[in-house]
Amino acid sequence: MLERLGYRVLAANTAAAAMALAEKNARSIDLLITDVVMPEMNGRELAGRLEAFCPNLRVLFMSGYTANVIARHGVLDKGLFFIQKPFSREQLAANVRLVLDRNSS
Repeated sequence: MLERLGYRVLAANTAAAAMALAEKNARSIDLLITDVVMPEMNGRELAGRLEAFCPNLRVLFMSGYTANVIARHGVLDKGLFFIQKPFSREQLAANVRLVLDRNSS
């Protein structure tokens, strides 16, 4: 979806793979889109670790879990961006633009 919207995508299927990509591509990463609940570490932990390589990293969290489950992972905190799965291409495009625009000062 993101590539069809014109974005360059670095895809990783594990947190470890995402960290390796961030180390190699730190200067070209503007946005992390991550699931909240993952096997190796949660999305908040991954975002925190990637900020070491990408200090200006913006983050959009996503999940198919209910708001109650997500709240336990701290993602519904004020100031954090979240999109509920399933989402449409239009919803994703709007959320990505919101995150990039809101944090680009």
